[in-house]
Amino acid sequence: MDQLLCGLAANPALPAELVDRLIAVADDDIAESLAARKDLSRAQAAAVAARVPESGVRLAYKGLLTVADVDPVTQPRAALALLEKRAGTPEWARRFAADPVLEHREKLAACPGLPADVRETLAADSDIRVVTELALWTTPDMTTRLAGHPHAEVRRAVAANEATPPDVLAALIGEELPPPRRCLVCDREAPPFVHEPQCPRPDCDLPPGASCDGSHESTMCEIQEAALRNPGTPTEAVVGFVDHPSMLLRWTLATRPGLPTEVYRRLAADPVPGVRADLAGNPAIDVALMRTLADDHDHDVRRRLAGNPNVSLDVLVHLADDTRIGASLLPRIAAASPGEVRQLAQSPNPAVRMLVGQRRDLPPEIRDALAGDVDAKVAKSVAPHPGLTEVQLRAMLDRHGVRVLAKVAANPEASPALLEHLTRHEPPAQKAFREIARHRNATARALLACLADRQARPMAAVHPTLPPPVIVELLTDADSQVVEAAAANPALPLAVMSDLVPQL
Repeated sequence: MDQLLCGLAANPALPAELVDRLIAVADDDIAESLAARKDLSRAQAAAVAARVPESGVRLAYKGLLTVADVDPVTQPRAALALLEKRAGTPEWARRFAADPVLEHREKLAACPGLPADVRETLAADSDIRVVTELALWTTPDMTTRLAGHPHAEVRRAVAANEATPPDVLAALIGEELPPPRRCLVCDREAPPFVHEPQCPRPDCDLPPGASCDGSHESTMCEIQEAALRNPGTPTEAVVGFVDHPSMLLRWTLATRPGLPTEVYRRLAADPVPGVRADLAGNPAIDVALMRTLADDHDHDVRRRLAGNPNVSLDVLVHLADDTRIGASLLPRIAAASPGEVRQLAQSPNPAVRMLVGQRRDLPPEIRDALAGDVDAKVAKSVAPHPGLTEVQLRAMLDRHGVRVLAKVAANPEASPALLEHLTRHEPPAQKAFREIARHRNATARALLACLADRQARPMAAVHPTLPPPVIVELLTDADSQVVEAAAANPALPLAVMSDLVPQL
């Protein structure tokens, strides 16, 4: 990879004529960077795709290519991308349905809006992988037909397809359909067979633990799991799995909405912590069950409950005492009413004040009170809040030191002088250098200090405030990431850009 040219290809200040020169010499990596440009014209996009056909996929998804720009023979993946966007032609679809390349037929099978004759061709494909892909994405009428397919893998895909009618989903996990005759396991191995978790064969693609004793049991379990996960499966068809011996099926059931309270209650007593944790995060459980789960001995159960958007505020306050929730804005906190925000901000528990400090739309009086909090984790949570003055941020830094340094640096209104001050703080905080390096108010002096930090160096190299002579010097840096970042810097002198791009 030529890091210089890849960086230039991503440089937003690169003039159109230099973009054209880069297209003419582009390899796969340069084309990838060119395809990501926001100012690429349709003509340039077509030229990139013609130069490097693989880049046509991204350009097609971006809407920069049309049928007129793509040759399905030489650019099959770009043509398939257009078909996926419903921007291809029926003739293309018919061509790919008969394509000898399996990957192309598989990709076509996942495309929406295919003509009926194309779907029929794919449903009769000789390779089960194509039929399976069709079953995963096709229309309700086709899923109804494929639900009774003799291969269990096709039925698994039908069970996962959200377009599959509810009665068909219920039949897949009931006993209404004839049993399948084949599965991926018995396609490859004579039953009975259990696939080793640590299979030594490099060409084996069976999942660990896949098994078949003639009843295709592992795939049948996957069919049940897919149907339980499918929101279209009727509730009455899934509730019986609450006591199923398969942990995986109970685990899947725990995430479903709309189940009877008694089912959720029994899942809350499941011996597997993961089942209870997913149940705790389910917005459909009631407050009484939340109170039960709030005292669960497993930390992950309590943590997931804290992230439940419908958790009651008193339960959340209870959880804050002994649960490591992390520095993120919880859904329930984000949805708190003004009165609840005031209540949380006045809590005697600093862990609760920290939670509300993660909001970025606090009333000024609450924001200011939290900024002056005596607890470092509270101040740290609110430090990036817009509207804090430089005096407040410096006072926070004086009070709590390195513990709030990076979060003060992340404040979008931190002044240039403050950012320079943060680079000289002792002891330093490495995260602060990364925040400063990408801050819009960073000065040249602050960015030069950031260049001394290995992780912040590439971020500083692309910052447009960095002096042009320094950017040019970084083009020969020993770190390839820094070289690419410097080449992508919009402050790189035009004359240097022109010298770096090969002449046509």
